[in-house]
Amino acid sequence: MTTVLITGCRGQLGQELAAQLGMDPEYRLVLYDIEEMDITDAPDVFEKVRAIAPDVVINCAAYTAVDACEDNVDLAYRVNALGARNLAAVTHNIGARILHISTNYVFGGDGMRDSDGAVRAYVENDPTVPINVYGKSKLAGEQLVRVHNPRHVIFRTAWLYGGEGRNFVTNMLHRAADGEVIRAINDLWGNPTSARELSKLIIDIMERPESGIFHASCEGVCTWYEFALEIFRIKGVQANVVPCSADEYPRPARRPRYAMLDNRAARLIGAYAMAHWKDALADYLK
Repeated sequence: MTTVLITGCRGQLGQELAAQLGMDPEYRLVLYDIEEMDITDAPDVFEKVRAIAPDVVINCAAYTAVDACEDNVDLAYRVNALGARNLAAVTHNIGARILHISTNYVFGGDGMRDSDGAVRAYVENDPTVPINVYGKSKLAGEQLVRVHNPRHVIFRTAWLYGGEGRNFVTNMLHRAADGEVIRAINDLWGNPTSARELSKLIIDIMERPESGIFHASCEGVCTWYEFALEIFRIKGVQANVVPCSADEYPRPARRPRYAMLDNRAARLIGAYAMAHWKDALADYLK
């Protein structure tokens, strides 16, 4: 039996991973969130993880409030960098693997260019030049995981939704139900990614002797405006959605303009092929 510790278990991805792994009797799950273990507290992490002696730690814990990170820089780095380092160090100490969740925001968003000049999605070895505190703290976490445990897998994902509670999808539906005029940005591109699809790839990679960085987003690209329209189309909801530019919707943290990911590393090893974002969204909304 394989013992898997999931940190950040009450988040969108943690919930979904627990649900999928919980159906397999080959796995013993230990589910921790901040109430059970503060990943920024190294002595607490070492004591508790050693006591559990997991074979794998999946770190879903993160400070993901992108705009709040700009005002809470130390907190962002404590959780996203120091916390990741603590988990990587203790897993290396006990001979376990660490699977760490990162983000497309480690990229600058100016876009990579094909030979014909067209913008393409980012692949795993493209240069990382984050433009906000959240992205910088997550990149620092990636680097610390790589240094402290060679048996690591880092998953970069994008525009994640799923599980219980609020996310972009449920927020759009609530706002439509309230009769709001919804302004949605139409000049930032990415891959909407369901926690269900992401969990399938994570579990597939976990069951292989892999290490390194994997991009992990649903297939296909859209803007936030197009994402919102598809939510309402699937649900048959009449909503007043108005496209706007990122400049018309200023926020404390800059967002990458082109934040699309290409799951090239997973494709090359024949790992689970994540669904197109429209199909994954329809599955989530059923």
